[in-house]
Amino acid sequence: MIEIGAKIKRLRLKNNLTQEELADRCELTKGYISQLENELTSPSIATLEDILNALGTTPAEFFSDDRPPKMVFSEADFIEKLTPNAKIEWLVPNAQKNEMEPIRVTIQPHSALEEDVPHEGEEFGYVLRGSVVLHVGMQAYTVRHGEAFYYSAELVHRVENRAATEAVLIWISSPPSF
Repeated sequence: MIEIGAKIKRLRLKNNLTQEELADRCELTKGYISQLENELTSPSIATLEDILNALGTTPAEFFSDDRPPKMVFSEADFIEKLTPNAKIEWLVPNAQKNEMEPIRVTIQPHSALEEDVPHEGEEFGYVLRGSVVLHVGMQAYTVRHGEAFYYSAELVHRVENRAATEAVLIWISSPPSF
């Protein structure tokens, strides 16, 4: 919830205005500005527009989310999907709105991910544990622990784990497609 009064106070101080100076510019009283900044009253829309105008901002700017975007994510933030053959973990929540979408995929032994139809973009993967067979078009490539793959997603593609142990990889799609 936005604290309108506290945000008005921050803007007033940023503009080096006293409560009285802001009140004069808006044809309000110093007492009203004080009550507003202390969340003791709420302004009408017209009064808020006058105050924001005096502070050199607009309602759109005032109500925009000015918090910096989240940049560090922990396992508590991850979104998990379990299938019979794999566990897919989206490492950055809501990454589908970004340019790329990183996931961690754990593929069960002797299993494969569903075949992905051709689409625009590129895909990158890095094998953290085990090994996988990457199928792109009619070609198959073995990718081992510590190795990476990168390809254009214009061809049918899928990843398979032929081993008796789990395979774990980081996979990044750009643009998001998972």
